[in-house]
Amino acid sequence: MSQLAIEIPYWGQSIFRVVGGLVAVLLPAGGIVYLFLFKMMSFMQSRLGPMEAGPYGSMQLLAEVGKWMQKEDIAPDNADKPIFKIAPLIVLLSTFLLIVVVPFGPDAYFTNFDTGVFYFLAVGSISVLGILLAGWASANKYSLLGGLRAAGQLIAYELPMVLATLGVVIQAGSMNLNRIVEVQNTGEIFGVGFLGNPFILTQFVGFMIFMIAVQAELTQAPFDMPIAESELVSGYMTEYTGFRFLIFFIAEFATAGVFAFIASVLFLGGWGVPFQWFGWENLDEVAWWMNLVGPLILATKMFILVGIIMWVRFSYPRFREDQLQTFAWKFLIPISLANIAVTAILKVAI
Repeated sequence: MSQLAIEIPYWGQSIFRVVGGLVAVLLPAGGIVYLFLFKMMSFMQSRLGPMEAGPYGSMQLLAEVGKWMQKEDIAPDNADKPIFKIAPLIVLLSTFLLIVVVPFGPDAYFTNFDTGVFYFLAVGSISVLGILLAGWASANKYSLLGGLRAAGQLIAYELPMVLATLGVVIQAGSMNLNRIVEVQNTGEIFGVGFLGNPFILTQFVGFMIFMIAVQAELTQAPFDMPIAESELVSGYMTEYTGFRFLIFFIAEFATAGVFAFIASVLFLGGWGVPFQWFGWENLDEVAWWMNLVGPLILATKMFILVGIIMWVRFSYPRFREDQLQTFAWKFLIPISLANIAVTAILKVAI
């Protein structure tokens, strides 16, 4: 693998990683809110959307942040205040822990775990604890019910997500995310290697299950039972005000971006384009400039996937709780198990 010529001391690397993590999480989150929540949803609903704050309403998000920061931070009298206050931070922390495993280029990564897939599946479940704590600590029956719904839903849909990634791991023969990118951009499918082998072609079933599970993990329609405004008055977030509610809001869209980054790496070839186009054979020959172009390629794929997530959110009605659980346990999990079996058989046979 190519090596960057600049040697940076450890403290400099730490600062760079912190700043890079903030940029990699918050910048896409702001773009997602503006493009999809403010503009695409307005277009789909025949509304104009924000127009006054900045050109084409581009500064509206900053105005919203300023408004939330001015609101009083209130906690219910009977709430468990330390846990109540820390719960939103746990949810946001899980997002920052997820971004560190995403490779943005051959050398442009925060970490390069050999067990990167295992890491993101483990860390992604931390947000469940934050949501459950928020519902329990609020001393509000609506919030408690929302937290319990969220725990049941997120646990149910984490299983299909885990199983959907196993097909990718089997086919790539590795849990290292950079290795998964390399396999997709150097491999062949049905003897043809011109287009590489993005796993969406051979793992389309896994990709669909993964994206459905992501929709559920984000508690977005049609899987928004934990925050159902018409029933639970926003559920586990009912008692939150000001910047603590803002943290939940940021975490929702930032997590959508991070999961889309991971889906792009697992199924769409990540930061790469087929190496054969440039005469490269493997990751060791990838030019240094892919560290600059790779993040743009990955961001483009991420915004396409987030667009699909938001389109589903704005288009479909909410599931009933029994329908939601039935869909996970009786449909997604058996289908994902069948996908794993077929992938394993073909891996050995071909």
